[in-house]
Amino acid sequence: MTDRDTGARPHPAQSEDFGRRVRLRRQQLGLSREQVADRAAAAPGYLQYVEEQSAEPGIGFMLRLASALETTVAELTGGTAELPAGFGKAGGHPEVLVLSPEECRERLATHGVGRVAVTVDGAPAVFPVNYTVADDLIAYRTAPGSGPAMAAGHEVALEADHIDDAFAQGWSVLVVGAAHVVTDPDETSALEEAAYTVPWVGDGRQQWIAIRSARITGRRIRVQGAPGQPPGTSGAGRRESAV
Repeated sequence: MTDRDTGARPHPAQSEDFGRRVRLRRQQLGLSREQVADRAAAAPGYLQYVEEQSAEPGIGFMLRLASALETTVAELTGGTAELPAGFGKAGGHPEVLVLSPEECRERLATHGVGRVAVTVDGAPAVFPVNYTVADDLIAYRTAPGSGPAMAAGHEVALEADHIDDAFAQGWSVLVVGAAHVVTDPDETSALEEAAYTVPWVGDGRQQWIAIRSARITGRRIRVQGAPGQPPGTSGAGRRESAV
């Protein structure tokens, strides 16, 4: 490798963002630094430097790294950060697979960002929330009287998904169930302990809304020939019947 390919120079926040995106994508694929470095023909120590420090790799290394991480340079550099998911073209010969309830739960894992659908002033509304999974509950924190708080006392739906724009594939999971305000101290403590993060929108949102799942369904789009499998899953789902 030449310095032109892998030379690292101090760089502002964009370089730190690049390192975070590289690390996140590697973790999503379940790969070690050694595995990614081998794929990208780089030294593991240099990959660690890219992930943890402000670095400005050359385009040759960035292309190899994007290929190793089964994505694109635009994704790693944040060029698509302000675009909605799904801007890529459809892949060839896609399959639509139905996920089992167990596969749906694997994809929801312990936390994430989902969208809760509620009725506000007689009209449908959808709000993004940071959710936490605890046993059969999916819960999120919000402010009393806010849109997401309107879910309490009603049957609602929460959707979470993952879109892989590089290969035009992904999955979607839908949870339907009755929502309630969490008032029990023990239940509140359990949710607080399980929570991975405070709401991204900031402080002042301490009211827990919990959905007890009555129905959980999901689908996955898989493109034949695309490398890799979605993170945290072992099953492939079953092919959806034609309608």
